[in-house]
Amino acid sequence: MRRYNSSMTSFRIGIDIGGTFTDFVVYDPTRQQIHTFKVLSTPHNPAEAVLTGLSRIFEQHAPLCMPPNSLPITVIHGSTVATNALLEHKGAPTALITTRGFRDVLQIARQNRPTLYGFFADPPPPLVPADLRFEVNERVDHEGNVLQALEEGEVEEVVRKLKGEKREVEKGEEGRKTNKQVQSVAVCLLFSFLCPEHEQRIGERLRQEGYFVSLSSEILPEYREYERTSTAVINAYVSPLIDTYLAQLETNLPKRVRLRVMQSNGGSISPAQARREAVRCILSGPAGGVVGCEYVALSLTPNPSPIGRGEGVRVITFDMGGTSTDVSLIDGKPQLTTEATVGGYPIRVPLLDIHTIGAGGGSIARVDAGGALRVGPESAGADPGPACYGRGGDQPTVTDANVVLGRIPPEHFLGGEMPLEYGRAYAVLERPGRELGLTAEQAALGVVAVANAHMERALRVISVERGRDPRAFTLLSFGGAGGLHATDLARALDIRRVLVPPLASTLSAFGMLAADVVKDYTLTVMLTDATPVDELAARFEPLVQRGRCDLLAEGVLEADIRIECLLDMRYRGQSYELIVPFSKTVYMDFHSRHFSQYGYADTNAPVEVVNLRVRAIGLTAAPPLVRQPLEGPDPEAARLGTREVLFEQGLLPTPLYRAEALRPGNRLTGPAVIVRADTTVLLGPSDCAVVDEFANLLIEVGS
Repeated sequence: MRRYNSSMTSFRIGIDIGGTFTDFVVYDPTRQQIHTFKVLSTPHNPAEAVLTGLSRIFEQHAPLCMPPNSLPITVIHGSTVATNALLEHKGAPTALITTRGFRDVLQIARQNRPTLYGFFADPPPPLVPADLRFEVNERVDHEGNVLQALEEGEVEEVVRKLKGEKREVEKGEEGRKTNKQVQSVAVCLLFSFLCPEHEQRIGERLRQEGYFVSLSSEILPEYREYERTSTAVINAYVSPLIDTYLAQLETNLPKRVRLRVMQSNGGSISPAQARREAVRCILSGPAGGVVGCEYVALSLTPNPSPIGRGEGVRVITFDMGGTSTDVSLIDGKPQLTTEATVGGYPIRVPLLDIHTIGAGGGSIARVDAGGALRVGPESAGADPGPACYGRGGDQPTVTDANVVLGRIPPEHFLGGEMPLEYGRAYAVLERPGRELGLTAEQAALGVVAVANAHMERALRVISVERGRDPRAFTLLSFGGAGGLHATDLARALDIRRVLVPPLASTLSAFGMLAADVVKDYTLTVMLTDATPVDELAARFEPLVQRGRCDLLAEGVLEADIRIECLLDMRYRGQSYELIVPFSKTVYMDFHSRHFSQYGYADTNAPVEVVNLRVRAIGLTAAPPLVRQPLEGPDPEAARLGTREVLFEQGLLPTPLYRAEALRPGNRLTGPAVIVRADTTVLLGPSDCAVVDEFANLLIEVGS
């Protein structure tokens, strides 16, 4: 249970870097106020946008941020640096050292086709080329016994070869190639999760030479050779970039600022750990959004709200930003997984189950060679951005389509600080319109429909394909563009309720302020269901003590430490496991969870315990959400006027409301456009909404 403390004394800043905007959420404990704003992202150097926003904060809150009376300042930061490096193949030149005979594990992979019927689809290229994959003579068996000791002379030979190796890498905006020596080395030896000594000796020697080293026995001490190798290699590939990025940030931050980094598992870690284990931060921004959704939904469950219905939070999270859309599912609590794939590369560390697609406000629309309208995954990003930004963009995007349809009032974008150019949006939509024999308005409707189809498919992946009926959930919409599409998506999935919080546009950054300190530990054990529960409890104890000590070392109070013990379990003969919370009835719990997930269970079949998992959690006091008294239903005081908006039903006169002026208890009927300084919400002609005590917009979706 999250600790709630309204007497927090730390000045806190949450930062989420997106493809188009970098979001800031500031919590001022002296006034118990939350302030948000956005700045355009700087893809060439993400730290520039972060430092620009922080300078603005320190200037505006000088009495609180400057000596001698300054409050402690905590910055919790989610970064796309590691994600982009992996997706764009721009990580550090990396080598791999493995047991003799296993150098090609990284390339052989699982031999699964990326698409079932795509016989000629190529897998992504290995992050480490063949000539940088080295072997050493050593061997450990499946019980951790050393069959062949490590030959030190071979390690020295590998070091000699590494010193002479150079890689061609891209440099600068012109794309010129330059030679660069190997910076990082992943070490993954057979069964090192049972006997890590050989990896440790190799790692020590490499560190003496100044290489960044990623040992699989430290990053992922689990069985499955390919996934462990892939995770260790990804960590080696992206960590040097995170190290450089965080060093630049810390150098430019005041000494009194305490920096934390968001992880993909929904918790934060220290910059030192993020530098060593950057693979844990691949999906840090989207994870912040899921944490924010959980916190917002939990605040509503004591009320007569459909979010909880007495069985815990049940929401599907929908985060549509400028470049991508991230969706996840919270059924009682956020869903964890250890089977994620990013850019075609498996990552085995624990992370929130988030599905990401390339569909956002900046997604580019085009007509393909077959005459079909396509949207994404390419994005106009922040520079130049959509055509309506007036920054040089000349490709039609989803944002341009919404401007042409009248759904984004150009004069109110970003609170009027960044007026949009309708003429440019109309001009770029005319091009695909001419190719399709349509008007610009019809083309805009098509762009929105195609983008919605992509996002609907993503929502089905996270719900229907996980064995959940989306009709039993509330769609919680956030992100800068989410409110424009949420009700249409809910209608397509027969979801009757949509929740849009007042912090929707910056909810990922807010979630970082609400995130606990979380550390994950794992150990492969390979036990049968004949193993007594007491023995399982005893095997957990070393991991539990390690987690407790690590949290105490980070300054977490003993009273704020919570430990969760989980098991990876499967029926004998299965290839993959389910994560089951540890309890006295864990074996029966596995059967129940298997039935819930897959629709069948065999209580007579033998069960295997594959891995032990421990989550050590340091509870964080999240900024309080302020409840306001209910007022009357009439929203007329917030009305800004009426505008023509194009829906599928045709052009309709549509009331325009200022969200900040709406009061709790106000009721709205569609069609309606609700503008906030950093986002816009669209109600269809059959929708209705009410503003609750926390200023959330609760929408009942019509047919």
